[in-house]
Amino acid sequence: MPTDLLVPRFTGSALAAPPVPQNPWLAPNGRSSMHNDPYSTDAYTQSGPTGRALTMRTASYGIRECATIAFDSKGRIVGLCGGLEGFTMMVIDPVTLRALSQLQLSARDFSKAANPFTDLCGGTYFFLDGQDRAYATTTTGAIAEVQVTAGGGLARGRTWPLAAHLAAGDCLVATGVDWAGRVWWFSQQGTVGTLDRGTGAVRALDLPEGEEIYNSISVDETGGVYLVSTHQTYRLDAAADGTPEVTWAIPYDRGTRVKPGMLSQGSGTSPTLIGERWIAIADNADPQSHVIVYDRRKGVADREHCSVPVLSTGASTTENSLVAAGSSLIIENNFGYAGIQSTLLGRSTTPGVSRVLVEEGGCRVAWTNPTVAPSSVPKASLGNGLVYVYSKPPRKDLLDAWYVTAIDIRTGETRWSRLTGTGIQWNNHYASIYLGPDGALYVATIVGLVRLADG
Repeated sequence: MPTDLLVPRFTGSALAAPPVPQNPWLAPNGRSSMHNDPYSTDAYTQSGPTGRALTMRTASYGIRECATIAFDSKGRIVGLCGGLEGFTMMVIDPVTLRALSQLQLSARDFSKAANPFTDLCGGTYFFLDGQDRAYATTTTGAIAEVQVTAGGGLARGRTWPLAAHLAAGDCLVATGVDWAGRVWWFSQQGTVGTLDRGTGAVRALDLPEGEEIYNSISVDETGGVYLVSTHQTYRLDAAADGTPEVTWAIPYDRGTRVKPGMLSQGSGTSPTLIGERWIAIADNADPQSHVIVYDRRKGVADREHCSVPVLSTGASTTENSLVAAGSSLIIENNFGYAGIQSTLLGRSTTPGVSRVLVEEGGCRVAWTNPTVAPSSVPKASLGNGLVYVYSKPPRKDLLDAWYVTAIDIRTGETRWSRLTGTGIQWNNHYASIYLGPDGALYVATIVGLVRLADG
């Protein structure tokens, strides 16, 4: 029998997309952060696995999840990995998944009552620059610089303490860097600041009382810094001295409750930018979430381009960012994921992965796929036209089976699913999917990493 009859014939085709400019202070697009690039597109230009003779490799690092990973100039994985003990930066071989080096950046504060599996303070997001330097937050309210050496080691660089600029009980959630090279930092209780790495100067702005920040941010070449609080979508710009200033702020429907699957009452998305014009988020409205697209340019009078209901009525929400798949957006339903216990003994969450087309006259839902993806950060391959999610179909036999699932972006059809394993240890628990420079796919689980590649 010819061997080509044993593998799927579909290999996909490239999907056109508006270009994403390269921020000069970041590693190359696709390698710098959880959401890939300064626009947070969650999309890659290269082709990911097409499903042909898939090979899989796994590695365990203990109870430690590498939620954010980047790729250094030699293609090695650089991960910020959270465990019960705290947050550790790791350099990992991209093929064998062997840990090459590790450096604990900060320990958990056990005086807090926070759940370590949902606590975002000081260890979720970081960014990597073009010199293989990582900039991460710590649990002590500081930004730590870590150099990845040529041999794959990790060396501590500078540290900038910021606790004096935070309210009691507050913590750092995310960092970013604008086109001028300023580092921006964001606290959970709604303080936004900038850091001049040359002088150490810090400038800060407090958002209105009650607004909190639970997600990452985006930046563009016009100087804009974009974030979504639990109440509003913002564009910020820096004054001449670096002080953050609000350029515009738009309230959205934050709903009436923290839906099961959410970490807060508000949007679960980092803002996604498309081309030179659009910014997109998902709200937390009842009874149905919406994808909202705004015109982000300065001087625009009517910013809202569209607001379209998505997913299931009465059971829709997402705690993960929208994927910019060309001139469209992919949203995944996370309704019902209230923690690791939600997917035990064959249980799962509400199904639904949808594509929203952004058109000149508005937006519309192109398709909804019934895949169940409890909490993954999906990723698109523009190189082959597939979007990847980490799925878990419900089962009556009490088995907890986890899959990488590939969906055709154009049609919404499921092209393939590959079992990664059965059991609690295969839960990704809000961690992202990634594509490496060679097209291999990675997904973090609560104990390590999974690598999939075409044979």
